Parts: sequence; C-alpha cells; structure tokens
Amino acid sequence: MDFDLTKEQEMIRKEVRKFAESEIAPVAQELDEKEQFSVELTQKMGEIGLFGMFVSEEYGGQGLDYISYIIAVEELARVDGSQAATVAADNSLGIGPLYYFGTEEQKKKYLPKLCEGKALWGFGLTEPTAGSDAGGSKTTAVKDGNEWVINGSKIFITNAACDMSLGVTVQAITGKKANGKPDYTCFIVEHGTKGFKPVPMHKKMMWRASNTAELYFDDVRVPEKNILGKPGDGFHQMLKTLDGGRLSIGSMGLGGAQGAYEMALKYAKKREQFGQPISKFQANAFKLADCATELECARNLLYKACWLRSHKRPFETLAAMAKLYCSELMYRVANHAVQIHGGYGLMKEYNVERFYRDQKLLDIGEGTSEVQRIVISRYIGC
Repeated sequence: MDFDLTKEQEMIRKEVRKFAESEIAPVAQELDEKEQFSVELTQKMGEIGLFGMFVSEEYGGQGLDYISYIIAVEELARVDGSQAATVAADNSLGIGPLYYFGTEEQKKKYLPKLCEGKALWGFGLTEPTAGSDAGGSKTTAVKDGNEWVINGSKIFITNAACDMSLGVTVQAITGKKANGKPDYTCFIVEHGTKGFKPVPMHKKMMWRASNTAELYFDDVRVPEKNILGKPGDGFHQMLKTLDGGRLSIGSMGLGGAQGAYEMALKYAKKREQFGQPISKFQANAFKLADCATELECARNLLYKACWLRSHKRPFETLAAMAKLYCSELMYRVANHAVQIHGGYGLMKEYNVERFYRDQKLLDIGEGTSEVQRIVISRYIGC
C-alpha cells in the first residue's frame, strides 16, 4: 500500500493552505462578526481553481481526482468553516448534480461559469417538513403543456441567495409510483424566474460568512428542458449527491479539527501556569495526544473513501463512516481546544471560539449523525 500523496496533491495542499492563511485568515473573524458573505473572497477562490475541481476540462473544470478536491476543502476548513462551506457546497451540491446528471445542453450552459467561480448554484432539497425524512417533502411540480409548474418552499440552502447565485436545482414531487410512494424529479430554476423568491437567512450560530437561504416557489414555470436528467430520477440523484457531499462534510470536519488542534497545541506550549507551559501537564498532554491520534485515523478513513470513489469502486459505506467520524471528531477536538484555552477560549478574539461554533452544523448537515448511523447499520446488514 502507498500512503503518499502525489506531487500534484501535495502542491494543492501547499497552495490552498498559503491562500487560506494569507487571504482568508486576516478577514475571517470580521466576516463572521458581520455575518457577511464575501464576493471578493469567493471570486479569488475561483481564480485559483477551487470550483469544479473534479469536473472534466471540456466543461471548464480542473479534471482532478476527488482526493485533490477534498484536500482543498480540508485546507480551507483548517482556517475558516464559512469559506470551506461555500466551496464544498458549490462543488458537491451545486456543480455535482449538473455534471453527473445534466444533459449535454445543461452542462455546457451552466458548468463553465460555475467552474470559473463567477457564479454559485444551490441544491434545493431540505424543507421545513423534510430534513432527515426526505419523504416529508411537500414541494410539487405539475405538468402543464410543455412546462412544469413548481409550488412549495425549501430551507437551509447554501449559496442560493447571494449576489453570485445563478440558480438552484430543486427536487419536487411529480406524481406517485405504482407502490404509492412519491415520484421525485429535479428541476433547474434560474434566478429571476417569475414566482421564484430566494431569501437570505441570518442570525446563524455557525458558518456566519456563508450564504444560507430560504427558497419560495409560487407557480414557478420552467420548460421541459429544465428537468435534470430524466423525470422520476430525483430521489436517485439526491442519494448519489449526498454520498459525495458526505465526503466534503467529512473534509470540513477533518480540516476544522486540524485547525483547532494546532491552535490548542500552540497555546498550550506558550501559556504558563505554576512555572511551566501547560502542555507539560498530563491532563493537557493527553488531550493533545488523543487529538493527534484521532486526526491520523480520520485522515486515513476519509482519504480511503475518496480513493475508492476516484477508482470507481463502492465508497458509500466509508463515506458515511467518514462523515460521521470526522464531524464528531471536530467536536471533540474543538471542545478540548476551548478547554485548554480556558477563559480565553470563550472570547471572540480567539479563533477557537468560532471553530467551536462552526462544528455543530457538521453533526446535522448532509444527514445527521443519527442518520449516518442508520445508513451505516444498513450497509453492514443490521
């Protein structure tokens, strides 16, 4: 077995880390405090090739393997969860469905602009009544001649209501199957379509510098050509999209845990009590030792899942495991980091406070930890 990264993957880590530390770190705290999405930072991330990394070059992408993409998200999350969320959501949830399920016409129309980072795309799945229970969806699409009429709403949709938002992919009920279960179809809805209203959400605890939206559809009419793939494929498309999304959420957990660990280690070596650095006290040394060990485990698990995907081998079980383990790992590491910082860890002037808040969404988004355990238990035959 070869655990070495390729030269290209090592270069991506080095360059993205350099960008995150020089461009994102100086403004992350201010953007979080102001709850401000940064068009400037997002465009800069596009300029260095962080959008469409796994998309083939013919559609404007980088044509890279999935591990390269995951490393990039990891390095962004090591510095700031909000910017990592913008990149992860746009790639896995925005660009991904268009690339993997879209028609040739849809790919050529939307992907080049999205891969350049000049625009963002949302994935409309979650609803007020449908979170872990995707079957609770109430958004509908009814065929009327050569058009489909969409009515309903979505909530907690990333990248869907900012100045760079170009459109969303929306899952809607389009009928019933023979067994009585809903038939789902995904539709492309561009911003500016009559009856479509995206509304930014504010007062978030975490990812305060990323864009989160509520979406409202009031007799929104789209042509037949705006169906993503084929009618009735929506549920299958959603599941496949979430499989890939779990890897990006896992990378955010891994990167965030790495960042929190490094802050804790640095502070523990510098802070003195009772005449010596607090890193010398066994209580703290053991916390840091546990963090370092779990980070190594998490990275190997996540990278293996990505390697399997890149080699077109079954990766879904490990994707769920990696998402669960990495997201919960960030909580454990961030919790230890705050404890090691003591009272300073509770103050906004220390980045560890932001990391502690940003972690929580990882236990919830892309399938809660409880849902991941259900998914894993089914994969192992329980």
